[in-house]
Amino acid sequence: MANQRRAAVVSVLAATVWIIVSEFVRNELLFKSYWSAHYLGLGLQFPSGPVNGAVWGLWSLLLAAAIAIIARRFTLLQTTLLAWLMAFVMMWVVIWNMNVLPHGLLVFAVPLSLLEVFVAAWLVRRFGGAGDAR
Repeated sequence: MANQRRAAVVSVLAATVWIIVSEFVRNELLFKSYWSAHYLGLGLQFPSGPVNGAVWGLWSLLLAAAIAIIARRFTLLQTTLLAWLMAFVMMWVVIWNMNVLPHGLLVFAVPLSLLEVFVAAWLVRRFGGAGDAR
């Protein structure tokens, strides 16, 4: 029982680190200038301070935990699609509704976010032992 709990924690932490790195690379290294220009065009400043980064870290942990819960019941592909829909598609709907979604970024965001969630789900399954038979 203790080993299962330890494996679950390790899997969630591994997925969290992966999600943080993926989000940082995508939003701070690859597309920050795109985000900044888009926000500037709206008369806003793109939020990327330490507090914003901490909130994204919390979001990453919550997503990793959700993936771990979903992975207990579903296959790797099902886990990936459910988690991606819940985390990214719903977020895009909200930021589209708030008029801050840069539509041009979706060409890159869709495949990169699918990859992000797939790898996180794989890490959860690999290190947490969730549904090895599936």
